[in-house]
Amino acid sequence: MTSLNNNRKNEHMTAKRKRSRLLFRMTLCSLIMLLGTLFFTTPVYAKDKFRIAWSIYVGWMPWEFAHQQGIVKRWADKYDIEIEVVQINDYIESINQYTAGAFDACTMTNMDALTIPAAGGIDSTALIIGDFSNGNDAIVLKEKSILADIKGQKVNLVELSVSHYLLARGLESVGLRERDIKVINTSDADMVSVFTSKDVTSAVTWNPLLREILALPDTHNVFDSSRIPGEIIDLMVVNTETLKENPKLGMALTGAWYEIMAAMSQTDEKAIAARTHMARASGTDLAGFNAQLETTRMFYDAAEAVKFGRSEELIKTMEHVASFSFEHGLLGAGAADASFIGIAFPGEKSIGDKKNIKLRFNESFMNLAAEGKL
Repeated sequence: MTSLNNNRKNEHMTAKRKRSRLLFRMTLCSLIMLLGTLFFTTPVYAKDKFRIAWSIYVGWMPWEFAHQQGIVKRWADKYDIEIEVVQINDYIESINQYTAGAFDACTMTNMDALTIPAAGGIDSTALIIGDFSNGNDAIVLKEKSILADIKGQKVNLVELSVSHYLLARGLESVGLRERDIKVINTSDADMVSVFTSKDVTSAVTWNPLLREILALPDTHNVFDSSRIPGEIIDLMVVNTETLKENPKLGMALTGAWYEIMAAMSQTDEKAIAARTHMARASGTDLAGFNAQLETTRMFYDAAEAVKFGRSEELIKTMEHVASFSFEHGLLGAGAADASFIGIAFPGEKSIGDKKNIKLRFNESFMNLAAEGKL
């Protein structure tokens, strides 16, 4: 009986700690929103100057290239607007700043779009479906080569991000649950240096950090996103009201994106030069960057992205993501179930609360690109 009581006490303390972390996250989001109203001007949706944020990842390096080569500016000029492209070193911080109103658009994954801006009340639109991770995100162990050996370990990752989602999906595959491990929240900016510590034995991260970690002695990729293809999606997300009032922003960004896609997807000298530039900007070489592209399902063709955006698979994926997010308290304090936040899809389809739609997949601008109408 004493052992049973101790177990219950431990479970209670664990739950209490989890609730505390979630409360902290929600409080932080609220604070960010408040600071946004204090330090950033109240959003004026109809305007001609815009800011977009991006962070280093193979699927988002085209934005750096487009900025440096003047491609974004050329498309902005075409629509008589200005677009400032800003790199943010910390991925989650970039989304927080977008949520606070510092940026009109931001690169992020499908899950983070749901759990940060949408959960924070910011109606957001997935303007461009750039790719999905097909091995670019992975669970890594030191000295162990099978996922089941993760049981009992401390796992370093960006807590409550897609890395956390990948971990949960991986644990499911070997009959484990999160209670069988301990999550250690770690910034992506610190992940590689942290993993070199002797007492760190497991991590979940994405490229290019993943390649750096796997280059260390006796490290093993034990589960990656190729096991759940199409579930970790990389997007360019735009404030819905801003896009509604300024469709030129959507056309300029989409036009710039597919110009880069056409250039980098070829095998000629121009394509090699583009990929080499992106490789150096992300801290690797051409071979390393090409290796990351091999584990990324890039939608070079706009028509393919449109097809994916209209698919039933996307709806099923977002149902799965919403369930994970609710189970981890990421949909906000008022969420009674996974349907709390509505998500809209092409063809007037939706899941969740239709009266509280805060995330929208809009394929119309990609379709304009596919039809050559931008």
